[in-house]
Amino acid sequence: MTDATLTRFRQSIDNIDAALVFMLAERFKVTQAVGRYKAEAGLPPADPGREEAQIARLRALAQNADLDPEFSEKFLRFIIDEVIRHHRQAQEAGAEAGTAPGTPGA
Repeated sequence: MTDATLTRFRQSIDNIDAALVFMLAERFKVTQAVGRYKAEAGLPPADPGREEAQIARLRALAQNADLDPEFSEKFLRFIIDEVIRHHRQAQEAGAEAGTAPGTPGA
């Protein structure tokens, strides 16, 4: 015996989850390009000022959307930490390939 209402709710949740995954994939494609650019330009992998501004902006958006700002900050912090890890990997890969700033191919 299935509950039609519960099934509809779950279908909506599944659709939202799929959209979230695709949005995160797009976000990481862009942040990986940023990481490669930072590595080529000799910029640091992290930008604490930008991170704090993004967290403040997301907390405000969460509050306006009736979402717990603490949750939104934890979620964004997790994403930021992963992005920084990717940026560090891009710098290490560039250094190993000899494409540090000021070298041929940089």
